[in-house]
Amino acid sequence: MDKQSPRSGRREFLAAAATGGVGLALGPAAGQEAAAKPKGNSGRLRVVLVGTGGRGSSTWGKNLQNNFGDVLEFVGLCDINRKRMAVARDYIGVNCPMFSDTEFDEMIRKTSPDRVIITTVDSFHAKYICRAMELGVDVISEKPMATDEKMVQEVLDTERRTGRKLIITENYRYSPDGATIKKIIDSEEIGTITSVDYNVYLNTNHGTSYFRRWHGFKQFNGSLLDSEGSHFLDLVQWWLGAEPAEVQAFGALRRYGYNGEYRSARCMNCPHKGKCEFFWDVTKDKFAMDFYVNAESEDGYIRDGCVYRRDINVWDTMTLNVRYHTGVLMSFSLNAFMPYEGYRISFNGTKGRLDARAYHDQPWKVEGPVEIRITPLFKESRTMGAETQAGAGGHWGGDSKLQDSIFRGPIPDPLHQRATNREAAFACLLAIAARRSIEQNRPVFIEELIKL
Repeated sequence: MDKQSPRSGRREFLAAAATGGVGLALGPAAGQEAAAKPKGNSGRLRVVLVGTGGRGSSTWGKNLQNNFGDVLEFVGLCDINRKRMAVARDYIGVNCPMFSDTEFDEMIRKTSPDRVIITTVDSFHAKYICRAMELGVDVISEKPMATDEKMVQEVLDTERRTGRKLIITENYRYSPDGATIKKIIDSEEIGTITSVDYNVYLNTNHGTSYFRRWHGFKQFNGSLLDSEGSHFLDLVQWWLGAEPAEVQAFGALRRYGYNGEYRSARCMNCPHKGKCEFFWDVTKDKFAMDFYVNAESEDGYIRDGCVYRRDINVWDTMTLNVRYHTGVLMSFSLNAFMPYEGYRISFNGTKGRLDARAYHDQPWKVEGPVEIRITPLFKESRTMGAETQAGAGGHWGGDSKLQDSIFRGPIPDPLHQRATNREAAFACLLAIAARRSIEQNRPVFIEELIKL
């Protein structure tokens, strides 16, 4: 990027991006390439899993083994914690070799995988993405792609240099409500979108869980805008077909961390368990006990950390004002200690308005999990529910449908639900830019963060 000021180059950036004349020099859209030919004699795709925590061992471990065992085989597991990895191996139901994090290169050399699946702590995604591609292996990684702008740049440069394929699993696009909203917007029934109002609520189960874990620290996840918010920020750019260009954000820690009247290192054996409203008895969670508590001696990681620890440094209350390259404006908020889980979103268009709301464990009754209202100008509103989606699974079936597209593909993708790596990059760049805006108390332009 040249040395002109961010503001002086903004108009040129927006104009060029709108016509596709500037951007990241990326390869084909993720998922559009033909499936790799397995290296082994079994005819199945050889995969290794890096990161054997909850998400990795279940969604990208046990679920893959159970649902796609006919087309793939696990040939290696990798984790910093060998005890947890051994539990994960039994849980997944495989008998492949295990490797420590320092043996990553050795694992690739010995197992010759076709794919590396990365489900580590967020701040290590980029490290393993880049190293796997440098070693000549294609990658599937959980979102976000990275937790700072330098990591994003390194991932994109490495992908371009090595020619390897990378898939970032933006799974929420496959949810029934996400697909329904996309179809309505693409139909142009409410015209051209001019602005978006989006409010996301995490309850005192889901939201609070982040502050018990490594997610409560910027050095591991950037912020909740990266690890959780990137779900929603990616959805908006997909719905709009637009890239974020500028953000002004505000954030505060209002409920957790230093706000507590009392605290301990963890819930287990906490002297305040009788009066703490956030007390969680980890001993009643068999999965957490097997995977984390019984493996603490390996790395010291505590799964039931106190939500009032003073060193928690991510925000639980965030608001963003975003401008997209098409001129669409968005106001966005994320709150992590609400009495119920869900979201409200409104799209304001030149011909009308689209409202959608979803409340899970809601204190009042709505028809179905999602209610969608379409109000054309000068006409009456009509309501509808999201299209149903067969099959259970994480993220309302989104996880399984995404995995189908990866391992049963190529399959038709009329809604372009498979995110390109350009889109995955911009989703986390918006979260990173918002974090910089909060920290520096100023608007931040995406072009400041990435070399175009």
